[in-house]
Amino acid sequence: MKKILAALALGLCGCATGAPEGVTPVAGFELERYLGKWHEIARLDHRFERGLSKVTAEYSMRGDGGVRVINRGYDAGKDEWKEAEGRAYFTGDSSVGSLKVSFFRPFYGGYNIMELDRENYSWSLVCGPDRSYLWILARTPELAPETLERLKARAAELGFETEKLIYPG
Repeated sequence: MKKILAALALGLCGCATGAPEGVTPVAGFELERYLGKWHEIARLDHRFERGLSKVTAEYSMRGDGGVRVINRGYDAGKDEWKEAEGRAYFTGDSSVGSLKVSFFRPFYGGYNIMELDRENYSWSLVCGPDRSYLWILARTPELAPETLERLKARAAELGFETEKLIYPG
């Protein structure tokens, strides 16, 4: 019975694919420019990345029109790299930065790009389906301090608990 309840709970929480109330994903999004490797600069803590550092996400096209997602991070406690492969698909118009991503099919969660460097696609501010998921990503392992502060301020404006951000290095 416990396994059934756990599966049901996972299913209910893993099916939210929209953006949190009051958050609007970016329009004018260009997937081709977003593909490639991103480094995690900061995140809110959650169990599936807990203890990982040097976290990256790499996005590439899938044959079915979706996006292949490879998340990778270093677990210093175990002295090993961990990797997870997922798939992502737009939740609507492909010019809007709102996707659903799954690492445990058939369950999907929201991946919503709230802010994006429109000129170079060098940084992004991403949230999940609610305010407990937040990532600041960059094309390089470090982000200019003024850009990081601006993204944190924007996330705080949108109701995210930025004082709880983790900087995985």
